[in-house]
Amino acid sequence: MVEGSVKSYEDLAVWQRSVAPATRLYKVTAQFPSEEKFGLISQTRRAATSIPANIAEGSGRGSTREYIQFLLMARGSLMEVETHLIIAHNLEYVGSELLSQLRSETRELGRMLNGLINALRARQRA
Repeated sequence: MVEGSVKSYEDLAVWQRSVAPATRLYKVTAQFPSEEKFGLISQTRRAATSIPANIAEGSGRGSTREYIQFLLMARGSLMEVETHLIIAHNLEYVGSELLSQLRSETRELGRMLNGLINALRARQRA
């Protein structure tokens, strides 16, 4: 872990910040048409839950290199969620205001992930 006071992945601000949108997306996708159950609903939920899961799994790995790899997967899942949201908006399942709010959250989460990745890479080089 990067910070000395962090004892668990649950102490990481980036993990904490990633759980709320994942939970929120479950509620948002529950409003999608039922024909999307095995499509956009499933894919969005899977990608959203993958973000905090990869942060947690990476923090439990034995090396900084592996941790970074899992954070990169979390970042990829974040981009996947954003893409699903744009498609949902285009299909009129998500309104413009909600899309804007969710994208703002994903951008902030992306900045936090990038910060942690960069800190770990710097520590790795030291």
